[in-house]
Parts: sequence; C-alpha cells; structure tokens
Amino acid sequence: MNTFSVLVYVAWLLSEILINRMMRSGARDADGKDKASLGFIWIAIAVGVGLSVYISGHINAPIVLGFPIGLVGLLVILAGVLMRLAVIRSLGRFFTADVTIRQDHALKQDGFYKYLRHPSYTASLISFAGFGLSLNNWISLALIVCTILIAFIYRIRVEEEALIGHFGEAYRRYRQTTKAIIPFIY
Repeated sequence: MNTFSVLVYVAWLLSEILINRMMRSGARDADGKDKASLGFIWIAIAVGVGLSVYISGHINAPIVLGFPIGLVGLLVILAGVLMRLAVIRSLGRFFTADVTIRQDHALKQDGFYKYLRHPSYTASLISFAGFGLSLNNWISLALIVCTILIAFIYRIRVEEEALIGHFGEAYRRYRQTTKAIIPFIY
C-alpha cells in the first residue's frame, strides 16, 4: 500500500468520524428515532471492510489486470467524500448523523434532494464502491457494496418512518417522485 492510499483511507475515515461526532442531534431534537441504525451502519462498515480486505489478500479475483484500478478506486473514494460533504452542507442544520427531527425541520426537495431522497447515502455508497475498486477484487467489491447497501436500506426505512411521522402526506408525495439512493433504480 502506498502513501497516497493510506492518506485517502485515513482522510475518508476521519471525515466519517468527524461527521459522526459533530453532527449528532441535540437536546431540543426529537429523540428515540434512530432505532440503533447508526450502530448497525458502523458494524456493517467494520465487518464489510474487514472481510473485503481479508478476501482481497486471500482470493485472487482481480477486476482488471494491467490497469491502475486501485488509483481509480481511490479517486472514486475522494469523489464520494466530496459529494457527501456537499450534500451535508446543502441540508445544513437539518443534517444529523443519527435519525432525528430537528425543531422547525423543513422538508428539503431541491438541489441533490430533487433527484434522490438520501443523496448522502448515495455519496457514501460511491466511496465504498471506490474502496472495493481500490482493492482490485471483484468479490471484495461486491461484498462491501452489498453489506453497506443492506445497512443503508435498513437506515432508510428507519429515517423515512420518522419523516412520514413528521411530514405526513407531503413526504409520501415526495417519496413517489424520487428514488431513495440509486438513480432510476431504488
């Protein structure tokens, strides 16, 4: 593993830790909506990353030979991180790492949210796909993407239950016009 790889992985991990620590709900926010989904995501990340790294070192299943796919993967990670930070910035004070409804919470339907209901998860999924690419192993790529996707699908159900509870029919209508995290698919 070269220095650039280490720097990208560390920057990615630190960005997620900072988001997780700094963007939590506060005392004035609706409590008890998360249903342990944040913990489930972190467990899925640990298991998925650990198994993906292990598999890439023990099973030879290259995505591409003779092409710097590892570098492409690192650039995809960075693109996902930058997109996630942009999405978080666009949602502003309504973004939290845990599922909650903020006081005076507004339903955002413009910018990234015009196209996807959960673009932050899309951006994060892009980063994890980049991680799988950086390992240059088909099995690792499929494993990490599927593991994280399962965790995000659970989280989306929890989050949308809270959003429907708060916004009611307005959120149901919004849900009918946009996909959750994968454009044109889901």
